[in-house]
Amino acid sequence: MLFVYGLCMVFIQYVHRRFFGDSLGHFCRKTSLDAGNRAMVLPHLMGCLMLHRFAFPLAVMACLTTPVAALASDFSFCWVGANGYTMTGKMSLSQGVTGMATEKDVTAFKIAGYRNGTLLGTWDMADLHPGATWHLRFDTATQTFPTGGSFPTQNSQGWNADGGADDCGNPGFGFNSGNHAQDVCVDGHWARDSSIAPESPLTAVSGKGGAQCQFEALMSKSSQNESF
Repeated sequence: MLFVYGLCMVFIQYVHRRFFGDSLGHFCRKTSLDAGNRAMVLPHLMGCLMLHRFAFPLAVMACLTTPVAALASDFSFCWVGANGYTMTGKMSLSQGVTGMATEKDVTAFKIAGYRNGTLLGTWDMADLHPGATWHLRFDTATQTFPTGGSFPTQNSQGWNADGGADDCGNPGFGFNSGNHAQDVCVDGHWARDSSIAPESPLTAVSGKGGAQCQFEALMSKSSQNESF
């Protein structure tokens, strides 16, 4: 955002020098002489004066009113495990974070786990307490959570669940991705039958809307479904 406004300021300064500086008289005279046709001198002079009067305010207004597209900072994602286990989540990063983001760059994070569409539990970063597992890596360029590596390394995840996937609390829910598997923790126990291959891709989509596979949870008629 600061870069875009910097460009605006450069443009404003250019307009000011081009039309308001000491060279204004020279510019107007040159414009008239370049017209070549005496009949066109007056229109060129009038145009020069109009630019002199309005170009600077118009440049300022353009910079102040043009919407600036900020880097995406809100993401949603969905994980599909084995035997009907799914997880949906939302995450917000500090504005302007690029490259590999870690848990230190996350400003909001929430996940909800389901089995066959029935809510199993949720976890919110806002409820993080001392001793809880909180390890996250997110590639902002590819919008993927690196997986397949041993926990905790650059290619692993631990969202309220460590490598044993059994420390999410009771009641509680967590997710872990290591070099053995990707799986979830439910009420303090490793949900062994949720495990999938450790290198399975885990991607996110920009925006606050739900990820594509969120429909798996919404299809359930259970009243326990978490509103995401």
